[in-house]
Amino acid sequence: MTEYDAILLAGFGGPEGQDDVIPFLRNVTRGRGIPEERLEEVAHHYRHFGGVSPINNQNRALKAALEAELSFRGIDLPVLWGNRNWDPYLADTIREAHAAGHNRLIAIATSAYSSYSSCRQYREDFAQALADTGLEGEVHIDKVRQFFDHPGFVLPFIEGVTQGLADVTTSVPGIDLATEALVLFATHSIPSEDAAKSGPAERGFGAGGAYEAQHLAVAEVVMAAATPVVESGETPTPVDIPWQLVYQSRSGPPSMPWLEPDINDVIAELPARGIRAVVIVPLGFVSDHMEVLWDLDTEAMETAAENGVHAVRVPTPGTNPAYVSGLVDLVMERVGDVPVEERPALTELGPWYDICRPGCCENVRLGFKPALAGMAP
Repeated sequence: MTEYDAILLAGFGGPEGQDDVIPFLRNVTRGRGIPEERLEEVAHHYRHFGGVSPINNQNRALKAALEAELSFRGIDLPVLWGNRNWDPYLADTIREAHAAGHNRLIAIATSAYSSYSSCRQYREDFAQALADTGLEGEVHIDKVRQFFDHPGFVLPFIEGVTQGLADVTTSVPGIDLATEALVLFATHSIPSEDAAKSGPAERGFGAGGAYEAQHLAVAEVVMAAATPVVESGETPTPVDIPWQLVYQSRSGPPSMPWLEPDINDVIAELPARGIRAVVIVPLGFVSDHMEVLWDLDTEAMETAAENGVHAVRVPTPGTNPAYVSGLVDLVMERVGDVPVEERPALTELGPWYDICRPGCCENVRLGFKPALAGMAP
């Protein structure tokens, strides 16, 4: 059992005005040698929305929802918020935590899956923040397990797909869901080399690593729960609706292999396959931040419209009560040292590890850096 002083909500961060956009993108890409003209291309997405990323307000809302859930349960743990790439920065939040006497923190990273950018990089940033503040050895940071298959994260997607399929049936009269509809589970593409290194090597996940395996496993659970049932004689029969995992938001050079297929390429091919409608599921995302608003709600929807395909995008967990409650459950697992066999997980891959395995989620190009909440490489 562990006595924690506070919860650290660790976010990605985002600009909150036009003047913030380029400095923010420089933070995100620091050390990668990205030219200014490429940053300007990406800046267009943010400038389209007034230079304001929705992610900070979403984390403010999530922080408030967590505080309300903790209060409802009578749990006396303050929620602190720090970002990797924009104000409030992790180092500042940790410095303020220490000044307030909060020296043992349990972190919730706003990312559910295993990969360098969605897990290990947060752990490296925790270590760097402690080094920058000189609080190594004084402030201790643990991290909740990756929650890709925790019911609190998965149930909002089941609700969304169920409603999305119902919307398609209403909006496209006479559609045969089994032959004319497709569910597209969308997540952020990452370099293929990073994907292969995601998760512990001894688990043998294959070329896509734990990152791809986790998404596929969760998608199967969602489809099994959300598939409508039709009455056929005396036996109700589930509709066998096709689905596919697709990727978005690729940002690397053309010479570097990234996970495919791209969602827009898949949508463009649907008319030739006889597909009249798609349900887009942002399975890789916890809230409606820029990759959802631009890459899905703007680009993917435009591609669907150009190809005469009806498209519905289901919600992200956001502040769904099941999701918020699930995050608190993950914290309390650590507080109470809940045995593994009693921890909820909806796929055979979980429950995931409290302490990341040696060598997990290596970034081959950057090499290993000091990281917290895991075993040494």
